[in-house]
Amino acid sequence: MSTGTERAPCGLPRVGLGTAVQGPRPDPVRRAVLRAMQLGYRHFDTAAHYATEGPIGEAAAEAVRAGVVASRAELFVTSKVWCADAHPDRVLPALRRTLSNLQMEYVDLYMVHWPVTMKAGRFTAPFTPEDFEPFDMRGVWEAMEECRRLGLARAIGVCNFSCKKLEALLSFATIPPAVNQVEINPVWQQRKLREFCRGKGIQLCAYSPLGAKGTHWGSDSVMDSGVLHEIARSKGKTVCLRWVYEQGDCLIVKSFDEARMRENLDIVGWELTEEERQRISKIPQRKINQGRRYITEHGQYKSLEELWDGEI
Repeated sequence: MSTGTERAPCGLPRVGLGTAVQGPRPDPVRRAVLRAMQLGYRHFDTAAHYATEGPIGEAAAEAVRAGVVASRAELFVTSKVWCADAHPDRVLPALRRTLSNLQMEYVDLYMVHWPVTMKAGRFTAPFTPEDFEPFDMRGVWEAMEECRRLGLARAIGVCNFSCKKLEALLSFATIPPAVNQVEINPVWQQRKLREFCRGKGIQLCAYSPLGAKGTHWGSDSVMDSGVLHEIARSKGKTVCLRWVYEQGDCLIVKSFDEARMRENLDIVGWELTEEERQRISKIPQRKINQGRRYITEHGQYKSLEELWDGEI
């Protein structure tokens, strides 16, 4: 079994290709996704906000026609409802648009992108204080459960939820979230959240496992870490991805370079030593994607402490 097809207990492939690109790039995304399928990737992560659902759908259809995969069923496609559609009456229509973009009958996993609600139609930054509305967690989740019951989403989950928000969600959910996709890397290790999710049967999935260097939300703190550089030189491997994998988490990697796509699958067949794990555990912790654009003194979250419930 290749790393691209190995699955977590919830069915989510352990490694997925992310498509949160900056700016409209439909053809490069289509080509990269198709090449990733040829290399063995089966998990593809998109979102309405990324505007990459269409190219993924085109690549999937092309892969089936070319015999790269036998059918759509071999793929695991995840998407997310954006904040502007995080209203009880807008979740299902948003998923139907996603499926139309993907040219698919269902997604394998549909997630709430942030525990944040914006006015309908607010898809692009910059956002103003007037754009934010209270997040109706119960109403939104009931709509997500309806997507699951209708078979339009095989599983449902969340992104960027703290322990406290997950506790609130689990207090009324009929169908619990299968996945919580959050930032995880050696500089933001999420020990408390991982322990909580394990106890509740929720699979963690890591975005920005390399720190998202070069993006507007990313940082060089992971890639420029002296400890990680030293271990990587001794291994000749991508240490950050192996570290996330050893935690039992799934992970989203994002590179459209073929050599890097191959390298990002090379995380099995070797492991970190206990000494290396200990060194990584002592790296100072700092959250990179803090979600500052969702903070406004007139909105639901007036501080980062409120957005992350002190877990920052």
